[in-house]
Formats: sequence, C-alpha cells, structure tokens
Amino acid sequence: MKRLFFCTMLCCSALLGGCDRSQSSSLPFGVNMSGGEFGGVYPGELGVHYGYPTAKDLDYFKEQGLMLIRFPFRWERLQPELYGELNDRDLALMKEFVQAANDREMPIFIDMHNFGRRSLDGGKTHVVIGEGPELTADHLADAWERLAVAFKDYGLWGYDIMNEPHDMSSNESWFSIAQKVIDRIRTVDRTTPIIISGDSWSSGARWLQYSDSLRLLKDPSNKLIFQCHQYFDHDSAGSYGSRDENGVFIPSTYEAEQATPQTGVERIRPFVEWLRKYDLKGIVGEYGIPDDDPRWNVVLENMLRYMQENGVAGTYWSAGPRWGKYRLAVQPYENYTVDRPQMEVLKKYQYTSVD
Repeated sequence: MKRLFFCTMLCCSALLGGCDRSQSSSLPFGVNMSGGEFGGVYPGELGVHYGYPTAKDLDYFKEQGLMLIRFPFRWERLQPELYGELNDRDLALMKEFVQAANDREMPIFIDMHNFGRRSLDGGKTHVVIGEGPELTADHLADAWERLAVAFKDYGLWGYDIMNEPHDMSSNESWFSIAQKVIDRIRTVDRTTPIIISGDSWSSGARWLQYSDSLRLLKDPSNKLIFQCHQYFDHDSAGSYGSRDENGVFIPSTYEAEQATPQTGVERIRPFVEWLRKYDLKGIVGEYGIPDDDPRWNVVLENMLRYMQENGVAGTYWSAGPRWGKYRLAVQPYENYTVDRPQMEVLKKYQYTSVD
C-alpha cells in the first residue's frame, strides 16, 4: 500500500506542474466524507445537528481502495464571527480527522460547503458573498487565510475554497472572489494546492457557459485544481425526485429522469475536454446515484471509465455516518459489514493515470 501512496504523491506533484509530464503517475478515486456540513442550524449542536466522520469510516474506504477524501465543513461553524478567530473545538475535530487520514496515507482535502453564501442569522436566511458590505470576498479570504495557517503543516491534498457557488451577486463575480481568496492563501501557504469549483453549481455540463473564465485565474504557485460536479437526473440537481405539496419526498425513476447509459459521459465531457484543451488539472468532486435501480450503476460505470481514460479522478457523493437510508449514500450497513449497491462499481475504479 505504501507504494500506491507514493504513487499518489507523485501524481499530486504532477497535478501541480511539479514533475516531468513525460512520466505517468496515478491519482486515486475516493469519496466525500460528510457530517460536518449537516444540520441547517448554525452553529448548531454537535452530535445533534451535525458531527464529523471517524477513523473507522476511513478504514472501511481504504479497504475498498477508495483513498481520496473530500471533507466538507461549514464556514459558520469554523469561524462563528466574521474576521474572528476559528472555533477551537471544531478546528480540533477537523484536525483529528485529517490526521487520521494522514496516518492511513489517504490524501484528504477540506471543503467549505457553503454554496457561495453564509448565514448571518443561525440558518434562517443566507447572504450571497459580494452582495453587500455585510458579506464580502474579503470576509471569505480572511477565513481561508486563517484556515491555511491552521492546516498548512498537515500536508493537505488541497483547499477546496467553496462548494458549488451559484447565482452569485452582480456586484462581484465568482472569478473575482476566487482570485482574492487565492491571493490571500498564498500570503501564508505557497505549497498546498487550491481547488476551484465551477460556477452554476459547479456543473460539468454547463462548464463552458459559466466557468470558462476560471482558467484565467492566477496562482503564483501554479497549483490550481479545477472541480466540477455532475449528477444524472434530468436537471442535474442530484435529488432524483421531488417533494409533494406536503413536503414529502417522492423518489423518481430512471425513466422519469430520462437517463441513458451515456448520460454521465455526455455531461462531463465539456469539462474534461476543457481541461485537456488548456492543459489544466481537474477533478469531479461530486457524483452519485440512487441505490434502488441497477441501471444507474451502468451510467456511473461508464462515466468512471471515461474519467479514468482521461486522467480525471473523482470523489463520490457521499459517505459518512449520518446519512441513514439516503439513497445516494455509500456508507455501509450493519457495522461496516454490508456494502451499499453502488460500491460494486466504485471499487473497480481506484486509480486513474495522469500524464
């Protein structure tokens, strides 16, 4: 396993322009490890509204060969007050999990799971970054400078600066916000890669329309990794269903979502071809399928094969001990002894070659 880990580290260097591109190395696939972003109440009560995954979760996915971990958290919990200090308790819990991944030689990156927003009233409403003086790009840059100071010695695979920005303010573009965060991180950490999600919910299918300009971002360390997300339901939202007038969730069907075996490939192709055209490095940070129809497994496998063939790895949405019976989850049942149906496909795609 150490040999594979060192291969992973070589690939991280290749991703960031730091090694001979004439040589090929490998990058692992993996999973999102959820829990810290849960709840909808901020900061919320630990163990009630939210909680963090454990070393036992890491052990299970390492056994499956899914090594790369995307670790979501909420801005409101890590930095309760804008321009304020980080929350010692939650920061310690995050560091504990990151260290557990390091101990298992599993690359891990932290993900601010805020959708280009922050709640200033405990979760009742959310303010868009850049919409007004109450929440600005500088607030976000300050938070990431503090996070970079806290984590720069932990050997993170990357800083995922914002999950799925969308419908941003006309006052300041996502491009401008991202550049300010990059600049601030680099004042304290010149080494750790920075992961930039696309606009419009990070859609791979809509990448050229909403996110093409991100290739013009400047990083003095030349260590940017671009991230798209892609789901296979008709609107790419990842809900695979809808709610009735009473708010009850009604699962949809494969037919209702108008899926085909090539849906995933077709939707991420614009992103993958964009990476190749501009010689950029990227990852598909979220994708997921319902566990109740094997036809979804075919869609997933076709996309993973396409990603593997094109040197793009990904992290499945999602794992973590708080999911319960959520249809997309791959958290195992029966005390980690019973796999979810999606694992049949996921564990077949453990590494991709990077030129």
